[in-house]
Amino acid sequence: MPRRRVERNISYDEERKLYYVNLDYGPDPKTGKQVKKSCTFPKIGQARSALRKHESAREAGRIVKPRELTLEEWLTTWMNDVISLSRAVTTVYAYQNIIHSHIIPALGAQPIQKIAPQQLQAYYAALIRDKHLSSNTVRKHHDLLNAAFKAAVKQGILLSNPAERVEAPKPHPPEIHYYSMENLQRLLTLCKGTRIEVLVKLAGLLGLRREEILGLTWDHVNFHSHKLEVVSVRTAAGKTVVTKEPKTATSKRTLYMPADLEDALKREAQKQAHFKAYLGSSYQDDGYVFTYEDGRPMRPNYASELFTKFIHDHDLPPITLHGLRHSFASIANAKGIPMYDIGKALGHSSPSTTSKIYTHLLDPDHKDLLERMWGNPPVQKEGWK
Repeated sequence: MPRRRVERNISYDEERKLYYVNLDYGPDPKTGKQVKKSCTFPKIGQARSALRKHESAREAGRIVKPRELTLEEWLTTWMNDVISLSRAVTTVYAYQNIIHSHIIPALGAQPIQKIAPQQLQAYYAALIRDKHLSSNTVRKHHDLLNAAFKAAVKQGILLSNPAERVEAPKPHPPEIHYYSMENLQRLLTLCKGTRIEVLVKLAGLLGLRREEILGLTWDHVNFHSHKLEVVSVRTAAGKTVVTKEPKTATSKRTLYMPADLEDALKREAQKQAHFKAYLGSSYQDDGYVFTYEDGRPMRPNYASELFTKFIHDHDLPPITLHGLRHSFASIANAKGIPMYDIGKALGHSSPSTTSKIYTHLLDPDHKDLLERMWGNPPVQKEGWK
């Protein structure tokens, strides 16, 4: 038996004992046709209530048209039309890796308008519990999804952002490893004359990032003024090496060269001149400071591999190349240099960035603060609480 009309936009199915409500979403902007959707209720009062709420929301502009758009389809559109046009290549690569390796296999087939906060919460939990990803890594997944859903709301695809209604993983400060002055001096002695000497000294004596070291060119090294300029970086995005400007304006900076570093750079320039004369037209002179023997700029990941191997072969305490940058900050702090000046040398965007990274590292128990205020703290006697 066909449905019979009960009242405007509501009909009743005798066989199924259900009330059907026809919801009108207005014309499709592309086709001009009316977009309609029906939903069912067991009671007439529920059907009337749903119809009133829908019509009130439509008049107030608080509804979105139903669309058969999956999360995978939206992420593809968002990446192509928004992110790839406005973000760095490295950021695009990182987003694509998260999307294709994790989000699409887990949630990609879900209609974007039907994704609930509970699904996202379960997704985050599975990443931590089953795939053993850190909370910091899972937080990156959340930030990506939050941005993608926010864009969907802005474009009228979603009414609200489901990622805003979940308990996002709390990021934890990564454990920072760094060398004492003694260990750094030992490393500097051992690496003298080796192919990583310049790499170590730029990181340990000036606090440069890996990408800043790999992006340094000879035309920004001034032996007359004993200074060098950080104006470009070279970094890896998967198998692609990208040369670009530093991320922030404050990362562009001019730094004084200590005599030990300047001496190492002069010897590196002489070594490159020797290889250039020996190889002739086979030498690739792109002007970079840190290169292979044939002049090609060194691949960033290979530079890290060389450093790690050197540390292991010489039985030095484990540390990453970036750990030498942390060592620079730690030793500078121990010498009484203000946090502001340390951050400026490191190229941080603001003093708060330096504090966020290093406060817990440089003075974890505020011992220095207390000693400056009160002198040496009294020895606690037995029985005191």
